[in-house]
Amino acid sequence: MHALEPGAVGAAWRALAQALPRPRAILVVSAHWDSDRPALTGVAHPQTIYDFYGFPDPLYHLRYPAPGSADLAGRARSLLAGAGIAAAIDDRRGLDHGAWSILLHMFPSADIPVVQLSLQTALGPRHHYQLGAALAPLAAEGVLLIGSGQMTHNLREWGRSLDDSAAPYVIEFQAWVHDRIMARDHDAVIAYVRSAPHAVRAHPSDEHFMPLFFTLGAAGPGALPLRTYDAVEGSVLAMDVYTFTPA
Repeated sequence: MHALEPGAVGAAWRALAQALPRPRAILVVSAHWDSDRPALTGVAHPQTIYDFYGFPDPLYHLRYPAPGSADLAGRARSLLAGAGIAAAIDDRRGLDHGAWSILLHMFPSADIPVVQLSLQTALGPRHHYQLGAALAPLAAEGVLLIGSGQMTHNLREWGRSLDDSAAPYVIEFQAWVHDRIMARDHDAVIAYVRSAPHAVRAHPSDEHFMPLFFTLGAAGPGALPLRTYDAVEGSVLAMDVYTFTPA
C-alpha cells in the first residue's frame, strides 16, 4: 500500500533519492523474487508485476515503465561468474512490487534502467553477502545497488496492537542490528539468528531480511553506514532505511 499511500517512509525514500548522485542504472534485490540460483532480469521493457491480491483496485493500475538493461544484466552476470557464482538471465520477468513500489517514489520519472536480481533465501545470509561483494564494482560504475526488504517482518502480528505502538521486541531487534551495522560488525549481523534478540519472531521467514546482507556485502566492511529512517508501522514492521557509502 505504500505505492498508493507512501506516508512518512515514502517521503524518506524521495529525500534519499534527491540526496544521491543520479545513477546511470539501478540493480535491485527484492524480498519477492526467490529462485534456485541467482537470476537477473534481461528484458528491455520490464512489466510491472502485481504479485499480491485482495488490495484496492487502483493499486493494480499503477505502472513503473522503467527500461531494463541487457548490458547491466550481462555485466552483473560476468562479475558473479568471476566470483564463482553461476547466474542466469531471465528475459521475460518484470519488476515485482518489492522493487517498483519503492522506485515509484525514489525515481518517479521511471527513466533510469533497472535490473532485478533474485534471492536464494534457503542459502542464507553469507551467500547474499557474497552476491553483494561480487557486484560491488558496479557502484564505481554509476550503478545504484538497492536491497528492498524489511528490518522486521512478522505479518502474523500485524495490527494486533490497539494503539499502534512499536512492540518491545521489534525495538530490541532493531537496536541490536543498528548497533552492529554502525560498528561495521558484519559477521555479527550475518549470524543474527544465533545472536540477535527475538530473531525468529522478528523474521518467522527470512526472505525480507536477506536484501540487507546483499547491501552489506556490496558496501564492504569499510563503508560508512547511515540510518536515514527508523519508524515502525503497525507495531511490528520496522521500516529502517540505510545507506552505505564506500570509504
